[in-house]
Amino acid sequence: MKKLLLLTLLGLLAASLQAGPKKLLVVTTTTGFRHSSIPTAEKILEQLGRDSGEFTVDFVQQPPGRPDNLKPGATDEQKAAFIAAEAQWQESLKAALHKLSPESLQHYDGVIFASTTGDLPIPDPQGLLDWIKAGHAFIGLHAASDTFHHWPGYIDMLGGEFRHHGRQVSVDCLNQDPHNPATAALPATWTVSQEEIYQFTNYDAGKVHNLLILDRHPETGAPGSFPVAWCKMYGSGRVFYTSLGHREDVWDPDPELKDRKNAPVISKAYQAHVLGGIEWALGLKGAASQP
Repeated sequence: MKKLLLLTLLGLLAASLQAGPKKLLVVTTTTGFRHSSIPTAEKILEQLGRDSGEFTVDFVQQPPGRPDNLKPGATDEQKAAFIAAEAQWQESLKAALHKLSPESLQHYDGVIFASTTGDLPIPDPQGLLDWIKAGHAFIGLHAASDTFHHWPGYIDMLGGEFRHHGRQVSVDCLNQDPHNPATAALPATWTVSQEEIYQFTNYDAGKVHNLLILDRHPETGAPGSFPVAWCKMYGSGRVFYTSLGHREDVWDPDPELKDRKNAPVISKAYQAHVLGGIEWALGLKGAASQP
């Protein structure tokens, strides 16, 4: 019996080694506001995968050449040139987002939307939701909730929709689950010195598993419960979302970073938060969480 058990364990270990790291598709395209922290997020996500050895990343990045907005008083010729250039750029965007097609998604274990905004022309919206529901990971970072405002299915999958934010403030995030990989490295109260804090609509605390909340409104100070990060099941798929990640110095611990307001220790804690969320969503650590 002991020999059989040993052989079984060795077989499972060999299978896990042969499987290799998970594969994640990181989407950073935008049709609305574009965050300056996106290049930093891309760098850190790639680094987290490399340093952990748990996953590799492939990217869907913003195609170059999007025309600047027309200035007031533009001539008919300038308007026509803008329309043509915008149409050409949209075609480039569609081509980049082909990686989110059902046939391409077969090569990935999960998708990260890192500060995406607006309505992205993905090839098969329902196909993406079906793929997640079938048992794959979705990780949404910061402005992922400011994406697809006109697509109820996406909002339902994510668990909430960005409504607005005020000025950047200092917040004390309350850790609601110290056992979840996304919050296991964080203290009971995690202070972020300066960050853009989202308020949500189409959010139901009874349908998500809260990980970080505020007990005071970030603008008015009124008492209450205000979500910052959560996870949830979507069919057999795992969804992790954190609204933090607006500022470069939340992502990057480089002490020489320009205009640093958050100490490097906060950035390192945020990286542990994101890495743990990815590990949970991929099923590498932690049990499935229910509301």
